[in-house]
Amino acid sequence: EMERRGIHLDVKWLEKLSKIVESELNDLTKAIYKDAGAEFNIASPQQVAGVLFEKIGIGRKGIRKTGGGKISTKFSELSKLVGRHPIVEKVLRHRELSKLKTTYIDSLPAFLAKDGRLHTTFNQVRTETGRLASEKPNLQNIPIKTEFGRHIRKAFVAERGSLLVSFDYSQIELRIAADLAGDQKMIEAFDRGVDIHALTAAEVNNIPLEKVTPELRRKAKALNFGVLYGMGPRGFAESAGIPVPEAEVFIAEYFNNFRGIADFIEKTKEFAQKHGYVKTAFGRKRYLPGIASSHPMVRSEAERMAVNMRIQGTATGDIMKKAMIEVNRLIKNELGDGVEMLLQIHDELLFEIKSGIADKVLPVIREAMENVWQGRVRLKVDVKKGKNWAELE
Repeated sequence: EMERRGIHLDVKWLEKLSKIVESELNDLTKAIYKDAGAEFNIASPQQVAGVLFEKIGIGRKGIRKTGGGKISTKFSELSKLVGRHPIVEKVLRHRELSKLKTTYIDSLPAFLAKDGRLHTTFNQVRTETGRLASEKPNLQNIPIKTEFGRHIRKAFVAERGSLLVSFDYSQIELRIAADLAGDQKMIEAFDRGVDIHALTAAEVNNIPLEKVTPELRRKAKALNFGVLYGMGPRGFAESAGIPVPEAEVFIAEYFNNFRGIADFIEKTKEFAQKHGYVKTAFGRKRYLPGIASSHPMVRSEAERMAVNMRIQGTATGDIMKKAMIEVNRLIKNELGDGVEMLLQIHDELLFEIKSGIADKVLPVIREAMENVWQGRVRLKVDVKKGKNWAELE
């Protein structure tokens, strides 16, 4: 039903945005050529590496190599060079805008149907954890954090007389992890409405909650999600921008403070090794042949998948689908016309709702979504409404 319904797209806005991006790309290209002292193919990793590391002579320390032994110029590696030379930021910006233009701004209108709406396909068997995947076009991957990403979201609009409404599960994976693990400290924090990332920062740094700075909270957020999905000290160090030894201390302190999470991860790995599979809270299985591998890296990856399946498979795999089914039942039996479910994006559902009935139906949908999980940790759904998708951020 969601595929058939589709979502309205403002093509004129995208055409205008394309011209704006094209103009900035032209200006960036000229500036990059000036910094480099020569013209080159900015889209070529090999030529970019030659300009940055040989012609300009930026230091290569800390930059990884590709599988073929060449210096990597992927986004994460070039980001390490920011501040060493003005050309680096310009190349990164050029890449970002080029990708947005080709992948979204110029390509989305090509998928438009005669009714003026985009009709994505939801693949139910593509992801291992069981969550729905959107394709042709992928509407689950529209950028959110960048300025132009938000401009792209502005093109997704409600029909006249309606609103777009987002129902977003707040920190669902952390809530499910706390619940499945029975981690009392996390459960109590969610019960009291405490900021879980601030609490983590306070615990691992051994400081009062009120002394937590935004920077400490940012590191704790990376740690909360990283630990659950098997991120090691090196990965955490990179995501938090700290040295590896400091990352090791952080992770050790985390497991010391949140013993329930630590035990849950170990027991999940042990179960997977013994049975060759793991299950979500609703009993859906994922088999993990790599768990018995003699190769440490293969075995480690299977262990990461095991923990991921139990948490993400339960949250965005099972709970989200149960929520969609329950809300769809409500629409058909109680809410009636004027409420349309359009998209599922990870832990968010996007609706088109007639403006006149929005205030009446929003609390009903929110309550239904929050009550599909009856555990020790209550689910929380944030609701935002607007004329276009960008207004829902």
